[in-house]
Amino acid sequence: MAASTHTVTNQVPPLVGYDVFAGDRALTEAVERHLAPDVLDEAREELGTLGRSAGSVQAQEWGAQANENPPRLRTHDRYGHRVDEVEFHPAWHRLLGHAVTSGLTDAWGRRGGHVRRAAGFLVWTQAEAGHGCPLSMTHAAVPALRTDPALAAEWEPLLTSHVYEQGLRSASHKAGALFGMGMTEKQGGTDVRSNTTRAEPLAADGEYLLTGHKWFCSAPMSDGFLVLAQAPGGLSCFLVPRVLPDGARNPFAIQRLKDKLGNRSNASGEVEFDGTWARRVGEEGRGVRTIIEMVAATRLDCVVGSAALMRQAVAQAVHHSAHRSAFGGLLIEKPLMRNVLADLALESEAATTLALRLAAAYDADTEEERAFLRIAVPAAKYWVTKRCSAVVGEALECLGGNGYVEESGMPRLLREAPLNSIWEGSGNVQALDVLRALQREPRALDAFLREVGKARGADRRLDAAIKDLLTELADLEGAEARARRLVERMALVLQGSLLLRWAPPEVADAFCASRLGGDWGSAFGTLPHGPDLAVIVERARAGEV
Repeated sequence: MAASTHTVTNQVPPLVGYDVFAGDRALTEAVERHLAPDVLDEAREELGTLGRSAGSVQAQEWGAQANENPPRLRTHDRYGHRVDEVEFHPAWHRLLGHAVTSGLTDAWGRRGGHVRRAAGFLVWTQAEAGHGCPLSMTHAAVPALRTDPALAAEWEPLLTSHVYEQGLRSASHKAGALFGMGMTEKQGGTDVRSNTTRAEPLAADGEYLLTGHKWFCSAPMSDGFLVLAQAPGGLSCFLVPRVLPDGARNPFAIQRLKDKLGNRSNASGEVEFDGTWARRVGEEGRGVRTIIEMVAATRLDCVVGSAALMRQAVAQAVHHSAHRSAFGGLLIEKPLMRNVLADLALESEAATTLALRLAAAYDADTEEERAFLRIAVPAAKYWVTKRCSAVVGEALECLGGNGYVEESGMPRLLREAPLNSIWEGSGNVQALDVLRALQREPRALDAFLREVGKARGADRRLDAAIKDLLTELADLEGAEARARRLVERMALVLQGSLLLRWAPPEVADAFCASRLGGDWGSAFGTLPHGPDLAVIVERARAGEV
């Protein structure tokens, strides 16, 4: 066919070769806001390095390859011996190794560690979200292990290490280790107290043998796992190493890997324990209390991960619109498309701002901030993760048919988007957790209200929303049926308060007008029209270089 029939015009160049961190104004401003001056320069340098890697051709190729070549389970070796190993494409190991060496499992022991890690997690997730699971589990295991100083001394240096070592060996022979988690079972799901896995005590103090089946086991290729099982004293938390100190394999039968909607580069397994050696973490009968700090930390990662997906989707939509012409001009210049892009950008910036505020609360680690997190984390997890699918779907539509094909990367984002709203407790679980805190922990509500009150008087729509929220909070009798409505309002009020304090006036005003003032439709692109929308869209550009 003649080459002249294949002249390509008006196609958008790929968004590549840019600094994912430096090009995200909401994120860079949050890092500057929450980090002390004496660590800020170092953090900027490390995040800039990670951001340039995330925006590189190489990292984008790794992400595509890892997604297109999902992990495979190898249950037996050539001689029939049970090995239960998960094999990954080399791109997966490159992504995960780069993340570990960049400190994305190291937050608990360095100043500003949670803000630095959250920002890095948000940046690197945009290359490929699937490998975030082992990063999150490894990071989140630290507070649970700290309930046992001996276990923490043994494992924490490995979990926070900047060295990635693949392969199953005794942890004592590795310079870095990864952790997974196994809580849910067939018969119970989220109701972990119905677990039937048994833990039989051995003669040595704190040692047990486990027998049972875990319906979902996160990151089954990891070096160790925190799991729940029924001990004589009740539901308890246990550390299960994949390889025993003497080098022998611990019984850990991976029956299958889950065939998932998205998150396909990551392995999620179904495993069985049969005389599996474990060490108790915390006291017998207090398994949920022991593991709850791990759950809270992974819930925060759900918020950060969703913010990352939103940011990448919005960056792609704005980039496409800035380069694609239609009906006599660039899409980004068309008033209706500008409205859609600005609306999406508001959602993305609100998610990023809230995520980094929560990370900063972890760094502060004061009584006030811990009380604030008790409500703010499940409320944010509920709302931000739910907004993710809507944002990514609308952003994909901005690319039209080009966004519906795999080469654009948008379908991968869309398949990934629902995950974080399910992982670590779905919407109802988060809403009920907030309700439980409201009813049992008045200090948590006080801390939350003090936080949103810091912007009181700055905008009449926020003030009215706070007043309405206080009316709803005054009567929690029979509140379960309206828990979702209540938690949604709490999350929006918190986001509005943060944006009024820290975002440009154009962003804060549009958010308050739409999300709090009701001047908004039922779909994106229904913001009140005004010249400020162009400012919001320009702020959301990814800063291609």
